[in-house]
Amino acid sequence: MSGFSLGSSHSRAFGYKNASLGLAVTHQVSLAEIRLTATMKASLLVLALFVGSSLALVCQEIDGRLTQIDVSNGQVFGVNSGNSIYTRYGNSWVQLPGALKHVTVGPAGVWGVNTENLIYKLVGGRWVQAQGLLKQIDAGGDQFVAGVNMQDNIFCLNRDATVTTLGGAASIPWNLLPGALKYYSCGPYSCWGVNSIDQIFVMKGVTPDACMGSKAWELVPGALSMIEVSTDGSVYGVNSAGNVYRRDGVSVDNPAGTDWLDLSMSVKSKHVSYDLGVLWVISKEDNILACR
Repeated sequence: MSGFSLGSSHSRAFGYKNASLGLAVTHQVSLAEIRLTATMKASLLVLALFVGSSLALVCQEIDGRLTQIDVSNGQVFGVNSGNSIYTRYGNSWVQLPGALKHVTVGPAGVWGVNTENLIYKLVGGRWVQAQGLLKQIDAGGDQFVAGVNMQDNIFCLNRDATVTTLGGAASIPWNLLPGALKYYSCGPYSCWGVNSIDQIFVMKGVTPDACMGSKAWELVPGALSMIEVSTDGSVYGVNSAGNVYRRDGVSVDNPAGTDWLDLSMSVKSKHVSYDLGVLWVISKEDNILACR
């Protein structure tokens, strides 16, 4: 993360299973707590982000640069253009050891994939490699994970296997879903995805022990390049033009919702994630915004 002075006020032990993350099996790492310099203080931005004509969100520009972010249950994780991994600690970023191109946090824990599409899970403060290959992974389901591989094949892992997986060479019972998606995200009662031509699909009937759900995709009107489902079931996405949308009317009784609401942000975005009333936004320039 460029433009920061780094201070080493936190130090924790992280052990790693596989050298693919560029780390020894057991490695004591000093976590660099990222502090704002006087010239990089976060500024409050009141963006032109209106819901209909009645709601404007106040967005705070957060220090740092990220290419992808994921939030859940008060935790914030992200990666930057150099594949460095960060988590939010109070009002500062703390760098974790290792390198990932995509990281996710949720009821299923903290998982990620690296540039070789190897899968990692954070277990007891250590990244351990899990069997399989995915280009994108999501831990937002009710203690189950899901993701897509390089061929856009869709996989999910039921709760028991997700919780008990400790890495290593042990076989993992990944479930292959029908269809093809480039991005897939799950919440408490449904999963959403987008395909290579930005069509949007929802999978209903998802449970911790039946992560494949009904196995029948429902096409949802609209076009998005990425989509995220929050821990509370809220659905947000970004289209190819960088516009941010929220799906309204989503509920247990109606997982597909009713309408897309254009949030009309004054910045062009590429990634979003929502948790506890805060919409985290990554702009096309890798700026980080926290909108309430």
